[in-house]
Amino acid sequence: MRDEEIKQILTTYQRIAVVGMSRDLTKPARKVPKFLMSKKYHIIPVNPFTDEILGMKSYPSVSQIPESVEIVEIFRPSEAVPAIVEDVLRRVKEKGDVKVIWMQEGIEHPESAERAKQAGLKVVQNRCMYKEYVRLIEERVPDLL
Repeated sequence: MRDEEIKQILTTYQRIAVVGMSRDLTKPARKVPKFLMSKKYHIIPVNPFTDEILGMKSYPSVSQIPESVEIVEIFRPSEAVPAIVEDVLRRVKEKGDVKVIWMQEGIEHPESAERAKQAGLKVVQNRCMYKEYVRLIEERVPDLL
């Protein structure tokens, strides 16, 4: 995906469901969402192993989030992506709110990405949302991770 498209995603959408958000303070799956919160993004934790992260209710899956979601950011291994994308596609059929699936750095699944694109979603693979924000919006070199 081109830089202009990524920048457009980062400046247009604010409501991010973070699949695999971590309770561990040292993990990128905690640091990145916390950074995004500092930039006024609305973060919704998705982690079936906890009820709360950073004082926010955590949901077991994207389809169980009652509020609106625009971006689904994935911090799970690539082999977990198909089930997550299917859950998102079910949500899209019901609510039509998700616009983007973002797979963090090191996470890719071409078949699932294609399914999501065919359903009308934008897909970012193997890119860190923090690094892209800093590089494209703040125009500086990332230093958090």
